[in-house]
Amino acid sequence: MPNITPKFVWYELMTNDCKAAESFYRQVIGWDAEDSGMADCPYTIFSAGAVKIAGLMAIPEEVSAKGIPPCWTGYVLVDNVDAYAERVQAAGGALRRAPDDIPGVGRFAVVADPHGAVFMLFSNTCDKAGEPVAPATSGHIGWHELHAGDGESAFAFYSGLFGWTKAEAIDMGPMGVYQLFSMGGEPAGGMMTKMPQTPQPFWLFYVNVDAIDDAVARVGQAGGNIVNGPMQVPGGRWIAQCLDPHGAIFAMVAPKR
Repeated sequence: MPNITPKFVWYELMTNDCKAAESFYRQVIGWDAEDSGMADCPYTIFSAGAVKIAGLMAIPEEVSAKGIPPCWTGYVLVDNVDAYAERVQAAGGALRRAPDDIPGVGRFAVVADPHGAVFMLFSNTCDKAGEPVAPATSGHIGWHELHAGDGESAFAFYSGLFGWTKAEAIDMGPMGVYQLFSMGGEPAGGMMTKMPQTPQPFWLFYVNVDAIDDAVARVGQAGGNIVNGPMQVPGGRWIAQCLDPHGAIFAMVAPKR
């Protein structure tokens, strides 16, 4: 694989009711859903038009046994999963699942940053390098947000690991600093120290929708809940943070109310 800038290229929902989750995200986001054809591990692919965006799978028994609830996770494309897994640990992070192959797709590992926010490392063996750059396209992931154990040290970890760079820093007063970051191009996300009431650090992914109020209404109609918003953020966009019917947190972002 040629030299690349590590970036999020895939997203995955683990849940305890795949059929219901599929129906929810079809209704709320407008994704299409298709079985991947993997007989040994049922896996559904969410798509926006012709572009594959995310995967859906049941929570494995060994994961459920650890008390991990339904959740979204992101995959970061790297050129060597094994080498990056070692770098994560050397930088104070943790290896949650050793590097393994996905036949015909690539290699992955489950890791966590030093404060416990989980993400995936991924290198692919297929032709496509992941989600194309389409930050404002409906149905694509438009923003990546880390609710960190400590915003400053978390940025140092990811910057040292992946080469991500600082963009604008927004002072949110009592809530601290919201540090925008770039993954080799325009700002693609933000990092902040999590709120005290947030149980643990996590990555939150924002799906682009056309209008936030309509999308929020669809969340409620489909059995989900809004936990924050709608609210306007610097730059003029509108966001809402949500729980799907099984408790997985996700967010939406739109250019208009």
